[in-house]
Amino acid sequence: MLPAVVFTAGASSLATEICATRLLAPYFGQSTVVWANVIGLILIYLSVGYWLGGRIADRHPTARVLGLILVIAALCTALLPFIARPFLNLALQGFAAVSVGTVVGSFLSTLLLFSVPVTLLGMASPFALRLALTDIDRAGRTSGRLSSLATVGAIIGTFGSALVLIPGVGTQRTLLSAALLVALVSIPLLMRPALVAVAVIVVLLILPPGLVKETQGTLAERDTAYQFIQVARESGGRTVMRFDDGIADQSVYRTDTALTGGEWDMPLVVPPLLGRTLHRVLVIGNAGGTTARALAAEYPGIAIDGVELDPVVTQLARQYMGLDAIPHLRVITADGREYLETTAQRYDLIVVDAYRTELIPFYLATQEFFSLMHAHLNPGGAIALNVERVPGNDQLVQEIAGTVATEFPQVWVWPALHFNELVVGLSEPVPTTSLEQRLATLPANVQVLAPLVVAHAYVARPAPDPLTDDRAPVEWLTDRAILAYIAGGGTLTEQLLPTAP
Repeated sequence: MLPAVVFTAGASSLATEICATRLLAPYFGQSTVVWANVIGLILIYLSVGYWLGGRIADRHPTARVLGLILVIAALCTALLPFIARPFLNLALQGFAAVSVGTVVGSFLSTLLLFSVPVTLLGMASPFALRLALTDIDRAGRTSGRLSSLATVGAIIGTFGSALVLIPGVGTQRTLLSAALLVALVSIPLLMRPALVAVAVIVVLLILPPGLVKETQGTLAERDTAYQFIQVARESGGRTVMRFDDGIADQSVYRTDTALTGGEWDMPLVVPPLLGRTLHRVLVIGNAGGTTARALAAEYPGIAIDGVELDPVVTQLARQYMGLDAIPHLRVITADGREYLETTAQRYDLIVVDAYRTELIPFYLATQEFFSLMHAHLNPGGAIALNVERVPGNDQLVQEIAGTVATEFPQVWVWPALHFNELVVGLSEPVPTTSLEQRLATLPANVQVLAPLVVAHAYVARPAPDPLTDDRAPVEWLTDRAILAYIAGGGTLTEQLLPTAP
């Protein structure tokens, strides 16, 4: 059973690592920082496990002790999804109360939740090697064979959980499946306790998974290949869609109006700046279609292509947020940059609504990407970026706007909301003196925005050191701003209300 033990321990430890990020995502997001914390800590736990496993194996080199380690590891792994939700809910509230940010929060949560099961799984390989070494002349061959099997198991655990199990049965049952495999291979080593562990895990597998993150009015939850998604209905008839940590609404839907009073309305001020009629618009980061719905309502007749990476987002938007009712909307399932690289279509306006404070895809904020967008505009076209920011800190906005200005002859920045700013790149400059006159042609429903733009919008200068595909430290800029913000007494869970300057 020793080859099966090291194979299963390798597969289960990596499956647990993948699931760790999925358990943390609804609470702390899936930024590179969170991934780094998870990967780094899992490696630490495995290292401690290798060391402990070797020491214990030298003192107690018996199959029963190895079986006991595996049984405890299986039960601890099986408990993870059940203790994670209340623990992480409590942790999120506590961290917000003491103003501790994403970095520390995800670090401590991972430290406490995954240390025991992953360390125990790490003990299996050196212990199995100790039991397998009966002939010193074959030590190298035996060690290489077991190490190879452990690595193959890790590979299968990584791809199997990420590509098959999590999208198919969810994070909870993926962890339970990993625990069940460990319990099964321990049966020949420690019969009765292993059978008890198998029975317990099978019972847990039968239980319905329940909600991942309890929220009043929840309509649907999905754990997809890309993220955690929650759709909820709030008082007042609003239906909202949230991703991962759920601090901010990613889409809002109301049956009585296409306008939201929030960041999704900001791009509506761009068409008058072009001085001509829009025919075709691209929205990168379509999500629930909130921006597309507002554009279609205020500028009737335009054709809209909405690019959305996650097909489950589109599915839920069709089911709960009236996506199919948006006129002339064509939804394209793709990454925004990939789509632009592979299409010949040109647009009058390209809107990017794919930035989140804790997760900005760096490759959608670089000089190369903005050059690609420019190449897909019709003459006189524009791009509009909804850039989330940490209140009181404009550094990320300035970096992005300055990078856009290296590819566009004129870039306007409008600090519209407390947490959001609009960056507009124009392929044909607009005289500052004509701004008020052009905005006077805004549709009546959003005419109230015109004086705010005139009063607060400004022209950005090209950045001397623009963001590029090779170097775009957007997460570093964001994390530094968050830490400075919470050090000043702010929290990241305050109400995200639109507050015009």
